Amino acid sequence: MNNLIKNELTKIFKKKAIYILLLVTLAFMILSNCIYKYFYNDTTYSYYSDGYIEFVKEAINELEPDKPSDTKMYIEYKTVLDVDNMMKEYNKDAWQIQIIASTIQNYINERNTYLYGAQKDESQANKINEQINELSEKLKNDDWKYFANEELKTAEEKVKLLEEEKSSTDDKQRLESIDLEIAMAKIDLDVAKYRVDEDIKYGYDYMNTALENYKERSYMIEQIDNSKEELTYQEKKDYNDSIEQREISKYIIENHVDINKQNDLRGILSNFFNEFGLFIVVITVMIAGTIVSEEFNKGTIKLLLIKPYSRKKILLSKFITVLIMIVFSIVVILAMELIVGGIIFGFESLNIPVLQYNFNSNMLQEINVFSYLGIQIFTQLPSIILLATLSFALSTIFTNSPVAIALPLLGYMGVAVINQIAIQYNIGFLRYFVTLNWDFSQYLYGKMPLMEGLTPGFSGIICIIYFLIMIIPTFVIFKKKNIKNI
Repeated sequence: MNNLIKNELTKIFKKKAIYILLLVTLAFMILSNCIYKYFYNDTTYSYYSDGYIEFVKEAINELEPDKPSDTKMYIEYKTVLDVDNMMKEYNKDAWQIQIIASTIQNYINERNTYLYGAQKDESQANKINEQINELSEKLKNDDWKYFANEELKTAEEKVKLLEEEKSSTDDKQRLESIDLEIAMAKIDLDVAKYRVDEDIKYGYDYMNTALENYKERSYMIEQIDNSKEELTYQEKKDYNDSIEQREISKYIIENHVDINKQNDLRGILSNFFNEFGLFIVVITVMIAGTIVSEEFNKGTIKLLLIKPYSRKKILLSKFITVLIMIVFSIVVILAMELIVGGIIFGFESLNIPVLQYNFNSNMLQEINVFSYLGIQIFTQLPSIILLATLSFALSTIFTNSPVAIALPLLGYMGVAVINQIAIQYNIGFLRYFVTLNWDFSQYLYGKMPLMEGLTPGFSGIICIIYFLIMIIPTFVIFKKKNIKNI
């Protein structure tokens, strides 16, 4: 058996196609890493596009502020231009842009309403303009903490007012709604405290993204907790996802670590199968789809079968070779990414752990990136083995290499569509389809699987059944195959 496997491996590594595929993979890897390094930016922000500003400038020239039908639109467009002019004083990623958009824009709109609205009040407009000027000075002096403390003060006052209202009202309907309002206000207070305590300057960096995500996910959790409606399975999954994302955002805020960063070596490795899974499948399927059919097409199967080995042993050696090549392709592509990514990004990011929320223990779990990668490889192996088995079966039964390669690849590319249809329309019988079961990462850390009713044991049985359905007929047909006319 060992000699047969060694012979098969020798034949595979003599093929130029293997090296061409690896070179293509390497080229793609270098290109994708360079794109992540030099072109990918997850913090860019633009409030108004140049095209929109040009449109507003042209449109406002055609409006008459004193004309009642034009007044409202004129105020809106004038506010846009005033806000844009103020923003142009700063870089697009400056913290001041966020404050102008969230706070000062309201003052500008109010000022313009008094200047051009139906009830003009120049003195009131001047008072508001003085406030705008005071805030503008704080922007120029880089005094972001003023705005952070004002935000904190406003949040504290809101919570206090709502709690006072709750204690003084007997309206049952109001009491039912005020609890949610208080919970939401306390979330805003938490966010404001985080900004002040953790010294988080306004902007669009990963810390601000984490703050915003923490707020949005906390809102969603509170709304669901206060809802009396029965949740669907998908809503329960979304609820769990919100808990996980809230806790990860909290970790980022408290530790000042960009856990979600994608454009570094750690980020790429933690998404290894999303990035390079297709290349692993292509290499595996190409080998599995030709390892038997080529023997028939070239007529070398006769030379193989006259050796002192049973047909069963010959075919088994070929299948074991395919499994070895799965491991080989994963190891080689992983090694290539480590080298390429290390050269382009450096290796420092590998010290940052991967975070997963464990629903069994209800706490965040820090995982070394290589341990996480090993777990991901292990849980993804069933899908690759089953695709390779399908390709191997087609190659043996039909002795047609193009069919044996094309069908598994088409199936692999259609997996997302099949799974989405099953989940979206809750088609129960599709849970018996292998694509919903072969990714065992869905069961990690106590998470809810893709579809209701799936369990690790059920998925394991489904995968074994599909494997046996493919492999048993393959051995039976190969054993009975007539090769006299080949």
